[in-house]
Amino acid sequence: MIRGLHGLFYSSDAEATRAFMRDALKLPYTDVGGGWLIFDLPEGDIGVHPIEGAYADKVEPNTHDVSFYCDDIKGTVRDLRARGVQFKQDPQDHGYGYVTYFTMPGGVEVQLYEPKYEKRAGKPKNGVSKKAAPVKQAVAAKRAAKKPVVKAKQPATKKKSTKRR
Repeated sequence: MIRGLHGLFYSSDAEATRAFMRDALKLPYTDVGGGWLIFDLPEGDIGVHPIEGAYADKVEPNTHDVSFYCDDIKGTVRDLRARGVQFKQDPQDHGYGYVTYFTMPGGVEVQLYEPKYEKRAGKPKNGVSKKAAPVKQAVAAKRAAKKPVVKAKQPATKKKSTKRR
């Protein structure tokens, strides 16, 4: 069963792009060695757009696009600008959400948006989004889940003293 999406950015400066995602975007990651950082996003989704109609002059077949989304675009843009991220424009209403773009090192352009629609993944019944746990905490939680359950001890019962006074 498919349980996630692994995406790739092709960059002319992969090391700088990874550092930007780690330091400026503050994405949780796993260091798999050899300079490779795999960024562990807490949720994701996939949309399929037609290349006819409104997109006819904008995209070619076999084109892929990656976007980051957030819950508060104004606050996220403000935080990222404070970390040195430069945006192409202020967020604009695109119908499905509020959208802006930034370029990561290596010439990788990315869309950032706040969706107007409800995201299903990662939202518990009370409507509060789950936050990604740091990698070490997630690994520790998985290990703890695999440990056998130890039954609680029954409270000790009082024994009658057999000593005579």
